[in-house]
Amino acid sequence: MLGVGVMIQSLFGNEETVNAVKSALGKTIETVKLEDNELLFKFTDGTGLKMFDDGQSCCEDRYMRTDDDLSDFEGATLLDFELKDAPTMEDEYGDHEIQFLDVKTSNGVFQMANHNEHNGYYGGFCIVARSF
Repeated sequence: MLGVGVMIQSLFGNEETVNAVKSALGKTIETVKLEDNELLFKFTDGTGLKMFDDGQSCCEDRYMRTDDDLSDFEGATLLDFELKDAPTMEDEYGDHEIQFLDVKTSNGVFQMANHNEHNGYYGGFCIVARSF
């Protein structure tokens, strides 16, 4: 079941995310880091891009992780993004969903894992991007 935040984003679209991603593609990454559950890019032209899961409803625990060394991608050109859903895992406390964000660069691909642990009534993801 999708949470309210995810449903609102689905119904009303996310033009701001589309524009932020389009403006970042082709830029050279100066720094990239995961901070406070946000993926933060700073580009050599002084602009930036942050990506995060904005689908929070009550009774959920959302967080972002990676096993990749993001410093390996500094100096690379940002090429594309791809979202991939993993199967939902159920445990004694509820559901644990994971959605992968593959970030494609000229130095290869790194993967972010977006997690949503909830009681089964709130689910889905709403990965958004904002320029800064």
